Amino acid sequence: MRSGVHHVNTDKLARLTLVGFILTFVLSRAFVLLIMAHEIPNFYFFLRGTHVHHLNYGIFLLAAVGGYSVFRRPVGRSAGATALLYGVAMALTFDEFGMWLHLGGSYWQRTSVDAVILLAALFALVAFARSIERFESRHFWAFLAIALAVGGFAWAVFAAGSRLGHLVGPRLRELEISSSP
Repeated sequence: MRSGVHHVNTDKLARLTLVGFILTFVLSRAFVLLIMAHEIPNFYFFLRGTHVHHLNYGIFLLAAVGGYSVFRRPVGRSAGATALLYGVAMALTFDEFGMWLHLGGSYWQRTSVDAVILLAALFALVAFARSIERFESRHFWAFLAIALAVGGFAWAVFAAGSRLGHLVGPRLRELEISSSP
């Protein structure tokens, strides 16, 4: 510890965020599919007949994690737990990103999946990029190549997602409608 400042391993924290983000996204999508297919009980939370979507849980968790980070400035294990919870909150929120744009829209909007893929790529870039303190001119070309690869990947996801949406979308909408009370 130098001059009262704790050393923070941002790479490790970013990796914990990425793990929490990906696992939460995969689990939330799996649970939604299983509930809609009536393979597991419907444990959605309803408030006076209104389905409270999990993006709301994510928003509240983001607020709690943000407040904790600002006022407590966690270090060590607390920082790791905070990073993991941040990833969980981001996944819960961005899994339903399409609903931010189209209130009342379907859960299966492609916009949500696109946003999750791009955020995961960004988290991975931060988690596995070299430390900014050691950024040298030779790293610029590697960064540019990675940025172009992520951009190309985003384009591929968008192009493939359009075709896949036309094939699978109608069945997913049927499942969504049949699972709501």
